[in-house]
Parts: sequence; C-alpha cells; structure tokens
Amino acid sequence: MIMSILLNLIYALLLAVASPWILWRCVIQGRYRHGWPQKLLGQLPDRRSVRRDSNRHELSARLPPCIWFHAVSVGELQVIRPLVDKAQQERPDVEIVITTSTDSGYELARSQYQKHIVSFAPLDFTWAIRAALDRVQPDLLVLAELELWPNWLRITSDRNIPISIVNARLSARSLRGYRRVSWLIAPILSRVAFIGAQSNTYRDRFFELGCRSEQLEVTGNIKFDGATPDRQHPEVLRRRELLSMPQTEDDSTLVVWLCGSTQAPEEAICLEAMKSLLPRFPQLRMILVPRHAERFEEVADLVMASGLPWIRRSQLQEQPTGTDWRVFLADSIGELRWWWGLADIGFVGGSFGSRGGQNMIEPCAYGVATSFGPNTRNFADVVQLLLDSEGAVQLSEPAELETWGAQMIEQPEARHGLQTRAREIVLAQRGAVDRTWLSIH
Repeated sequence: MIMSILLNLIYALLLAVASPWILWRCVIQGRYRHGWPQKLLGQLPDRRSVRRDSNRHELSARLPPCIWFHAVSVGELQVIRPLVDKAQQERPDVEIVITTSTDSGYELARSQYQKHIVSFAPLDFTWAIRAALDRVQPDLLVLAELELWPNWLRITSDRNIPISIVNARLSARSLRGYRRVSWLIAPILSRVAFIGAQSNTYRDRFFELGCRSEQLEVTGNIKFDGATPDRQHPEVLRRRELLSMPQTEDDSTLVVWLCGSTQAPEEAICLEAMKSLLPRFPQLRMILVPRHAERFEEVADLVMASGLPWIRRSQLQEQPTGTDWRVFLADSIGELRWWWGLADIGFVGGSFGSRGGQNMIEPCAYGVATSFGPNTRNFADVVQLLLDSEGAVQLSEPAELETWGAQMIEQPEARHGLQTRAREIVLAQRGAVDRTWLSIH
C-alpha cells in the first residue's frame, strides 16, 4: 500500500512537470488531445450489462470470457495483430479488448480492430487501474514486448487475473537500467504468469532480473509471423494501381526504392541520395514513409525543397495518379506494411540516429533488398540473423546509402540474390504465434 501511494505521488509529480510540454504538443502538434478520461480515471468501455432487481441491487449479467491486449503504440499493435487474429480464430466465444497509449496507436487500432473494443489505456494510477479492471473484467491480460507498470501488474495479479508478456525483449541497455531498481522490478516480474521471449539472449536477460524458469519460454519473434510475404495481396495490388507504376520511357524496368520508418535527418539523407542517383537511373522511384505523423508536414517541406516531382498520400483520391512523380510521400498511419510490397530496394529508418532501428522484417518478408544504418539495438538478434545469412546490408554511415543504391540498380543479380535470401530467412523463422498461443490460452 505504501509503495502504491508513493508511486501515485511520483506519477502525479511527473505529470505536473511534463504538463507544459504536453500542452505545447497538444496545441502545436495536435497530440495528446484525446483519451484523458481513460488515462486518468480508467473510464474504459464497460462490458457489464447491469439490471436492477426489485430490491434495487445491481446484478451483472453473465459476461463472455475476455482477453485484454495492450500495445503501447503502432509498432506493438502490429506485433499483436497475428496473435489477436489467432485468438479470434481459435476462441470465437472470447471478447477482445485492445488498448494503446498514443494517438497514432489509437487511430490505427480503431481502423485495424473494428470488431473489437478499442480504448486508450489507463495510466498507472491505482484508481485508474482499478476502474479499468472493473469495467473490462478480463480473464487474461496480454502485454506486448515489455510493459512493467507496478500498480497495473500488482492490482491485476491481486485479482487473480493471469498476466502474459508476449514477444518479450530486453535490451542490454534496459537490463542495466532495471538492475539499478531491481528491488522494484523483481516483485513486479514475479506477478507475471508467462513471458514469451523472442530469443535465448532475451530469455537469459530476464533470468538475470530474477525471473523463474517456469515463467519463461523462448517462443520466437511474432514479427516474423506478422510480416506479409505476398506481393499479390489485394492491399498491395490496390496501392500499385493507385501509384500507376509504369514502365519508364526507355522501357527499362521500374526500380522502387522505399525508405520506411524514417526519422530526422534520414529523410534529407534519402532525398539527397535520390537526387544524385536519378540522372543516372531515370527508372528510379522513391517511396518515403516517415515514422511519426507529427512530422508529415516537416517532411513534405523537405520533399518540396528537393525540387523532385512528388505526390503525397493524403492528397490522393482512390483513383490512379499520374506517372510523372519521382517521390511519393506516404503520409499515413498503418500502411507501411503494404507499401513495402511495392519495393525492390529498401532502407529501414531509425538506424542513422539514436532511435535504435525499426522493423526490417517486413521488407525482408516481401523479398526487398534491405539496408539499414549502424544503430539497430532494438533489433539486435534479427540484424545478426540477417547479416550472418547475407540477407541484408548494414551501412556504417549515410554517405554509403547512395553507393549501395547504385550498386543495387546496376547489379540486378546481386539485388536478386539479396532479395531471395531475405525472404527465405523470414519464412524459416515463422511459428511464434502458434507457440505463444499454446502457452497463454
């Protein structure tokens, strides 16, 4: 009880300190405007059907079983998607609740999970967690990757609701940080019934934090299962038609270069490489997909300043566009996995800065010749697997991006070899969803 009170005070203080920054982003960027009743008060959708009897007592109607999936933002929502589909397929009697913590995550969840209950997640205040659990009444709580909120896990566990962490990963950096507060983390982890680690490396790190062997299992990386390998998927074909994807004037094959999940200054780096390569390779087209929605206008200004003919997703209708564009700005949320299906070569962003890299599994699944920068700690095991099998290329500095792009265009045999190996590696790693589902349901 004392620890919960202390945590509530710390959270309140942090929220008060951050409030000017939150207000600034709310006014300037349009973020954090929604979901505050859910976040602060736990006012999630109420699953109970309440009636009153003649004695004025409230009686809850019998509820179907419920699985509550929580995914903090867009990336985690994409992780749980195949697991949610599996749950719906195997247990159609189960009601599914999806929560997320960010505006972009909520927007994606609303469009992606229309058959399920979608809400913002409560913050880790005791009253918000209790209210949320009262309304949702889950039979199982599933957290994506790693969400260690002390009050949420303690109160859920005290109500005898099993907790599972799926697709769990723990970087060396996070391990060092958690070790400093092991007195807090160890009791939290002890309340988790199941942790499905992505790899042996992550499993061993959880052991170092005090997890028991009966809690842990190496289930593999669900992102391999969630990646679509089908370039003939209707969603891919619809986007191919939307962009007209023509033959060039000299009748050579079009080469599409997708730069996905980019962050500053990666868009500028990619556009400079494109400007340098285009005079030599007029068949080249670039699809640019920034990571964060609040940067769409900033990136649009960069594309316009480049002088390259361009179009943007937000200004397109659902009819095919013209054929004179050289850069397509995909300023939308949740479509990247389909845009990858149009690409021949790709660059995965978040890897030339401090972010730690983004998901390179999706392009590899389609057989895209994939590159990324040196900073990929978020996907260390995946990167090592790809590099060991020569299924992707890691660039050491931004200047290499143009050279590598030219090589992929000039040497189609090398490109095709990279594409084939990438796809084979991803297909060989699938199966994590089935292993995870067997362990949690």
